[in-house]
Amino acid sequence: MLSPKRVKHRKVQKGRTKGRAKGGKTVAFGQFGLQTLEPSWITSRQIEACRVAITRKMKRGGKVFIRIFPHKPISKKPAEVRMGKGKGAPEEWVAVVKPGHIMFEISGVDEELAREAFKLAHYKLPVKTRFVKGINKI
Repeated sequence: MLSPKRVKHRKVQKGRTKGRAKGGKTVAFGQFGLQTLEPSWITSRQIEACRVAITRKMKRGGKVFIRIFPHKPISKKPAEVRMGKGKGAPEEWVAVVKPGHIMFEISGVDEELAREAFKLAHYKLPVKTRFVKGINKI
């Protein structure tokens, strides 16, 4: 799973997910991209599941670019613990995505195969997504 090597703060506040993505809205590295249409937290497990689904569909051809990284720690308290006594221990890492952000990119494959690969990845994600094409680079 993806996780940062080191962080400034071990625990962070929830924050708000309103608004549209500030950056990362265009296909920059590949030819095709998977763009989110809703705000959400994407866990490191979901990112890894998408990566595996895409690479298996492409049969290890082409190149996959992951444009999101889980920087945010999510803490949880154990089950059946009384209220109070501080915040729980960090359990998992999530990437914050907002509408319009490109999460994954593919290059080196035809459009039909890219669509099918991103369709499989979409099933692994908790957000609505869409397929986008970038400018053809030579």
